[in-house]
Amino acid sequence: MPGDAASARWVLEVKLSQLDDGQVDFKGSAVHGKRGERFLYLTWGNLSDDSGFEMFRRAKLMLNRIDVALVEAAESQQRPLVARVQLSDDLGTPRCARVDPPAVEWSLG
Repeated sequence: MPGDAASARWVLEVKLSQLDDGQVDFKGSAVHGKRGERFLYLTWGNLSDDSGFEMFRRAKLMLNRIDVALVEAAESQQRPLVARVQLSDDLGTPRCARVDPPAVEWSLG
Protein backbone atom coordinates (compact mmCIF):
# COMPACT_ATOMS: atom_id res chain seq x y z
CA MET A 1 0.00 0.00 0.00
CA PRO A 2 1.32 3.48 -0.74
CA GLY A 3 2.36 5.37 2.40
CA ASP A 4 0.09 8.28 1.54
CA ALA A 5 -3.06 6.15 1.03
CA ALA A 6 -6.12 7.35 2.95
CA SER A 7 -6.47 3.86 4.46
CA ALA A 8 -5.04 0.37 4.08
CA ARG A 9 -6.52 -3.09 4.48
CA TRP A 10 -4.95 -6.53 4.66
CA VAL A 11 -6.59 -9.91 5.09
CA LEU A 12 -4.53 -12.69 6.67
CA GLU A 13 -5.49 -16.20 7.63
CA VAL A 14 -4.55 -17.17 11.18
CA LYS A 15 -5.54 -20.55 12.59
CA LEU A 16 -6.18 -21.30 16.24
CA SER A 17 -5.22 -24.45 18.07
CA GLN A 18 -6.07 -25.45 21.63
CA LEU A 19 -3.11 -26.32 23.82
CA ASP A 20 -3.16 -28.95 26.56
CA ASP A 21 -3.18 -26.23 29.24
CA GLY A 22 -6.37 -24.67 27.78
CA GLN A 23 -4.59 -21.75 26.14
CA VAL A 24 -4.94 -20.98 22.45
CA ASP A 25 -2.06 -20.81 20.01
CA PHE A 26 -1.93 -18.90 16.73
CA LYS A 27 -0.59 -20.44 13.51
CA GLY A 28 -0.19 -19.27 9.94
CA SER A 29 2.29 -18.16 7.33
CA ALA A 30 2.18 -14.55 8.59
CA VAL A 31 2.47 -15.51 12.30
CA HIS A 32 5.88 -15.06 13.95
CA GLY A 33 7.33 -15.71 17.39
CA LYS A 34 7.32 -18.60 19.79
CA ARG A 35 4.29 -20.06 21.56
CA GLY A 36 2.80 -17.55 23.96
CA GLU A 37 4.52 -14.64 22.18
CA ARG A 38 3.02 -14.85 18.67
CA PHE A 39 2.68 -11.70 16.59
CA LEU A 40 2.09 -10.28 13.11
CA TYR A 41 4.50 -7.85 11.48
CA LEU A 42 3.38 -4.63 9.86
CA THR A 43 6.35 -3.76 7.66
CA TRP A 44 7.19 -0.37 6.20
CA GLY A 45 9.50 -0.09 3.24
CA ASN A 46 10.33 1.37 -0.13
CA LEU A 47 9.67 -0.28 -3.50
CA SER A 48 12.45 0.09 -6.05
CA ASP A 49 11.94 0.44 -9.80
CA ASP A 50 12.61 -3.29 -10.23
CA SER A 51 9.85 -4.15 -7.66
CA GLY A 52 12.39 -4.88 -4.93
CA PHE A 53 11.42 -4.08 -1.34
CA GLU A 54 13.70 -2.42 1.21
CA MET A 55 12.32 -2.43 4.76
CA PHE A 56 13.05 0.59 6.95
CA ARG A 57 10.66 0.03 9.87
CA ARG A 58 8.25 -2.56 11.22
CA ALA A 59 5.71 -2.94 13.97
CA LYS A 60 4.55 -5.98 15.93
CA LEU A 61 0.86 -6.68 16.45
CA MET A 62 0.96 -8.96 19.49
CA LEU A 63 -1.61 -11.76 19.26
CA ASN A 64 -1.26 -12.78 22.91
CA ARG A 65 -2.56 -9.32 23.92
CA ILE A 66 -5.97 -9.89 22.34
CA ASP A 67 -8.68 -10.50 24.93
CA VAL A 68 -9.19 -14.29 25.13
CA ALA A 69 -12.98 -13.82 25.25
CA LEU A 70 -12.80 -11.94 21.94
CA VAL A 71 -10.69 -14.69 20.36
CA GLU A 72 -13.14 -17.33 21.60
CA ALA A 73 -16.13 -15.32 20.29
CA ALA A 74 -14.51 -15.01 16.87
CA GLU A 75 -13.87 -18.75 16.78
CA SER A 76 -17.31 -19.83 18.01
CA GLN A 77 -19.18 -17.37 15.76
CA GLN A 78 -16.88 -18.00 12.76
CA ARG A 79 -16.23 -14.26 12.48
CA PRO A 80 -12.93 -12.59 11.68
CA LEU A 81 -10.93 -10.54 14.14
CA VAL A 82 -10.19 -7.02 12.96
CA ALA A 83 -7.25 -4.91 14.13
CA ARG A 84 -7.65 -1.18 13.65
CA VAL A 85 -4.18 0.30 13.83
CA GLN A 86 -3.15 3.93 14.04
CA LEU A 87 -0.48 3.75 11.34
CA SER A 88 1.33 6.95 12.37
CA ASP A 89 2.89 7.61 15.75
CA ASP A 90 2.67 10.86 17.74
CA LEU A 91 5.43 12.38 15.57
CA GLY A 92 3.63 11.53 12.33
CA THR A 93 6.13 8.84 11.36
CA PRO A 94 5.23 5.22 10.57
CA ARG A 95 4.39 3.32 13.74
CA CYS A 96 7.06 0.85 14.85
CA ALA A 97 7.97 -1.50 17.71
CA ARG A 98 5.25 -3.29 19.68
CA VAL A 99 1.81 -1.81 19.04
CA ASP A 100 -0.35 -1.63 22.16
CA PRO A 101 -3.75 0.00 22.81
CA PRO A 102 -4.86 2.63 22.10
CA ALA A 103 -2.75 2.41 18.91
CA VAL A 104 -4.42 -0.92 18.08
CA GLU A 105 -8.01 -1.90 18.73
CA TRP A 106 -9.19 -5.49 18.18
CA SER A 107 -12.85 -6.27 17.44
CA LEU A 108 -15.07 -8.79 15.68
CA GLY A 109 -15.54 -8.25 11.98
